[in-house]
Amino acid sequence: MNSSNTKSGVLYVVATPIGNLQDITRRALDVLESVSLVAAEDTRHSRKLLAHYGIGTPMLALHEHNERTATGGLLRRLEAGADIALVSDAGTPLISDPGFHLVRTVREAGLQVVPVPGPSALTAALSVAGLPTDRFTFEGFLPVKQAARRQRLLELKDTTVTLVFYESSHRIQASLGDILAVFGADREATLARELTKTFETIRQASLAELHAWLTADSNQQKGEFVILVHGAAKPDATAIDAATERILAVLMAELPLRQAASLTAQISGLGKNVLYEHALWLKGRDQSG
Repeated sequence: MNSSNTKSGVLYVVATPIGNLQDITRRALDVLESVSLVAAEDTRHSRKLLAHYGIGTPMLALHEHNERTATGGLLRRLEAGADIALVSDAGTPLISDPGFHLVRTVREAGLQVVPVPGPSALTAALSVAGLPTDRFTFEGFLPVKQAARRQRLLELKDTTVTLVFYESSHRIQASLGDILAVFGADREATLARELTKTFETIRQASLAELHAWLTADSNQQKGEFVILVHGAAKPDATAIDAATERILAVLMAELPLRQAASLTAQISGLGKNVLYEHALWLKGRDQSG
């Protein structure tokens, strides 16, 4: 796929199916067939996909354990004019998968990196979860150890956008249990299991209900998971607590009302218009008293 007037090759970042082999684009197949080399997270896994479509392109393993040592050789091949496709075991490379060091190195060398978009468990789950998708935070896999996992969840507890996690069958019960413990029983969530595969399951309920359902059925604990959790309720922008009122009152004694309201807004996170109206009320109360 390297044109005659291009000295260096192109690194193609190719999305592949997350389960159903039909979920691959015609363009992705063309790239995989035309490049000089496919750098795959697991060559045994990706070779089955290529064989299914009759593609015999040579392969090289590129995973988290060898990416840094293998990148130099791949860069030299690209500089010599070879086109290379980067694939992960499933979905879009670099999304909780290897490839970052290679892509960054190739870009820093001034060579071209081209996306070949397609399947992703992240976007697939978001599209069917029934949770807000205008804004979301993708956390990938939570820490393996419970203490670190709970600490990260505590940091995310008050996030107001949809949260998305990946999880494996080995830790799904523990992770969902920790999410329940930290976020509370009533937080709405969706569990997406084995997306696009034979036993695909998508269930939406409260965290307490999801955890009970998962615990009761060992079959639902198998496979690959996407956990999506509704964001925390946004704080009431009109609620002025006693501490905020004290800050406002102190600033009002030294500054014009609008400036006092603006500074209090920066400190408290409340709206400055709401605080200005409250400052007017406080001033009127004090004068009338």
